[in-house]
Amino acid sequence: MKNFRLKSILAIVLLTTVFVSCNNDDDEQVNTSKTKVALVTKIEGPTTGKVNVELSYVITYIVDNACAEFVNITETTIDKEIGYQVEVKYPAEVCTQQVPDPKKTLLKFTPTVKGTFELKFKKSETEFVTQKVVIE
Repeated sequence: MKNFRLKSILAIVLLTTVFVSCNNDDDEQVNTSKTKVALVTKIEGPTTGKVNVELSYVITYIVDNACAEFVNITETTIDKEIGYQVEVKYPAEVCTQQVPDPKKTLLKFTPTVKGTFELKFKKSETEFVTQKVVIE
């Protein structure tokens, strides 16, 4: 009887250890997507506007592969000159669509004062592509 009780306790401890040590973290997907800056090739939109009237600009940019997705537009600096850059996200998996077309995004701008503005987007590591806008 003592031997049976010892084996039962040992079996329960062993089974408890097995169940507790099992982890289902293999089922969780790890997000290993990568965010990079895409270089802008063209800014299309009006060159004049009025105060408090929304202006829309089409920003054309190039990506490494066709699986890239637009993330956002952020501020950047090149040689103390402030401008903007387009950030895109590349999935972790291999992209089978390797030949990308230029992509586009829409920038909406509502000026609140009169003057001349320059929309500058990162064209390369050393220069911006610029669109001047005169607000009356």
